[in-house]
Amino acid sequence: MPTNLTDYRHIFLNDVPMMDVRAPVEFGQGAFPGVANLPLMDDGERQQVGTCYKHKGQEAAIALGHQLVSGATKRQRIEAWAQFARAHPQGVLYCFRGGLRSQIVQQWLLNEAGIDYPRVVGGYKAMRGFLIGTTQAAAAECGFVVLSGLTGTGKTEVIAQLANGLDLEGHANHRGSSFGQRVSGQPTQIDFENRLAIDVLKKRAQGHETFVLEDEGRHVGSCSVPLELRLRLERVPIVCLEDAFDARVERILRDYVQLQCADFVAIHGEAAGTDLFAARLLDSLSKLAKRLGGDRYQALRGSMQTALAQQRSRGDLSLHRDWIAALMRDYYDPMYAYQRQSRADRIVFQGDHRAVLDFLRSQSAPRG
Repeated sequence: MPTNLTDYRHIFLNDVPMMDVRAPVEFGQGAFPGVANLPLMDDGERQQVGTCYKHKGQEAAIALGHQLVSGATKRQRIEAWAQFARAHPQGVLYCFRGGLRSQIVQQWLLNEAGIDYPRVVGGYKAMRGFLIGTTQAAAAECGFVVLSGLTGTGKTEVIAQLANGLDLEGHANHRGSSFGQRVSGQPTQIDFENRLAIDVLKKRAQGHETFVLEDEGRHVGSCSVPLELRLRLERVPIVCLEDAFDARVERILRDYVQLQCADFVAIHGEAAGTDLFAARLLDSLSKLAKRLGGDRYQALRGSMQTALAQQRSRGDLSLHRDWIAALMRDYYDPMYAYQRQSRADRIVFQGDHRAVLDFLRSQSAPRG
């Protein structure tokens, strides 16, 4: 009989290739990074079987499932599973609970394709539970440092240079702030949590027991920082990153205008991409309208529209510096100053990029 696996830690630490045989709707609600969705039943078939189970019981539901997935449909799905198994001989397959669906796929692969392919005992639910526990354990057991700083100081750049940095923005596919939404969209909350947990698991396996995270608050775009971790981060030391005002303006111009627009253009083409980027930028500003107040919001919107017009006509981004500088000076910087004052007792270090990197590295050498 095919082998069955229960070592979830091994699976995630070693990026074991995984074949998820749940229906697409289940997969879309939450999955693991890099996993292939090759379902036993599509959404419609799954719904029919579920309805049958509810009204007629398990035996009738199983019979209907075999009827729906038969003939050419069955052959096509077995061939897709076999192709994956041959391409990834060290891989595994799973369904939601590691029950009937994954057992059927496993048995059909063995009987019809001669492939003995392992199944994950407990399935997606057990692996998801393992990852939730991984994050909870880290929140309770590990040390943490929050990297704070004014908007545009390059906190994400510092996190990327640290072996023990946890990039919440990367896992959430969001640059932070009201302007941080990426054209490629964000993962589901479950996917975000899974990515973060796997990152934590791998870094702890490398010996890291202290982690540095950017000061994000409760949310990174639409993704919420896991509760246990967020509560822990509200009590840990803070390191403040500093940079000159002009350098911060240039960084914001690059990240939120130049690169963001390039992302839209790469997906939608020059004309449509530039228009969609402009609409996104104006919409992002509108989310701050109440906090900015009517007059200040209208002034910033006018400045942004002028900059976008020059960008369209000449490809010149220079006027974007005007609204960026005004928004930082009149909104983001005062808000940060207030937050910093309220947490002053937690600040343990402040400095420029090099000084902060040196300090953080000196505090977080991995255990042997």
